[in-house]
Amino acid sequence: DNFLLVEQGHLREAEFRTLLASATYPARSPDVNVADIKAQIAANEKGVQELQRAVREQGLDTVRAYMRHVMDNAEDSVRRVLAKLQDGEFHAAIDEGTPLHVAVRVDRANRRAVIDFTGTGPQRPSNFNAPAAVCRAVVLYCFRALVGEEIPLNDGCLKPLEIIVPAGTFLSPLPGAAVVAGNTEVSQMTCNALLAALDACASAQATMNNVIFGDDTYQSYETVCGGVGAGPGFNGWGPVQTHMTNTRMTDPEVLELRYPVRLEEFSIRHGSGGAGQWRGGDGARRRIRFLRAMQAIVVASRRNVAPHGMQGGAAGLPGRQWVERADGRIEPIPGNSGSADLLIGDALVVETPGGGGWGHAADSGWGNAANSGGGQPA
Repeated sequence: DNFLLVEQGHLREAEFRTLLASATYPARSPDVNVADIKAQIAANEKGVQELQRAVREQGLDTVRAYMRHVMDNAEDSVRRVLAKLQDGEFHAAIDEGTPLHVAVRVDRANRRAVIDFTGTGPQRPSNFNAPAAVCRAVVLYCFRALVGEEIPLNDGCLKPLEIIVPAGTFLSPLPGAAVVAGNTEVSQMTCNALLAALDACASAQATMNNVIFGDDTYQSYETVCGGVGAGPGFNGWGPVQTHMTNTRMTDPEVLELRYPVRLEEFSIRHGSGGAGQWRGGDGARRRIRFLRAMQAIVVASRRNVAPHGMQGGAAGLPGRQWVERADGRIEPIPGNSGSADLLIGDALVVETPGGGGWGHAADSGWGNAANSGGGQPA
């Protein structure tokens, strides 16, 4: 529920800490939560200060006018895109089989569109649910990308769009649903489904491959890059961070300096991109050797359902992860939210998905190389 964080310029830290401690499942690291909240408050305060400075220097009427200009330009940019689009829809599924459906209905005469997620499955008992704001952000991102021009990301992009997200689905769960994977995994799957409905490109890796490891002293959280989907007239590329990820990898030197681990491999997963007239980008392989006993968790998608190709292109290879024990044993880790206890000398290996291909491979002479490199780790 809503909670008043700041009152008359003062952070209600004691009350906030009581709230964190009194929940059914209390916060595990209240100091971290408080630090995060303080950073968010500071960021908003900085925004206030800069906006006030702009008003002082330029005047309120000028600032308001340029705010309108920015939003009007974004709106018109999206309307120009809509004038070129056709109706479309796409059916997908999350790894556990729950359907994800999106339909785009375009009114080209009025340059408007309806983005309808009716038909998407119910909210999940797991944490693979996304607040409706995440779905809205996905729509904003996709249409901003289709504009193809350097415009500021702003709400004007959404003015010509009506978004329908039925309540109680995993794209708009009811209060009480767990949503930690919403901004990472569900956002990626929704983004790639919408781009497919718009006939824009094949699926990228459609996951963020969240890798978390740590103990009472160390905690590390990274997202691992993968393949980008191909499209009409272009190959995919990779491994890179895709679509909704918006994070960067930690430098190997920094990772090894701050944590008792060794990064033994960070390489291209050759052949993981889907074949096609235009080929999907490859995923990555990341091997981390542990010099101290820790727990590792992998929150990921596209382990059971491969990233889709388009227009006859092949799907990219799905991702996978496993533990290589110091004694040589191999122990697979399941997808979605798998975990493993790592002992000294054990290695965690993550292979990320490749992007889907576009068009039939025979049209370009590419072989079906996307099927190479498959199988289980030996």
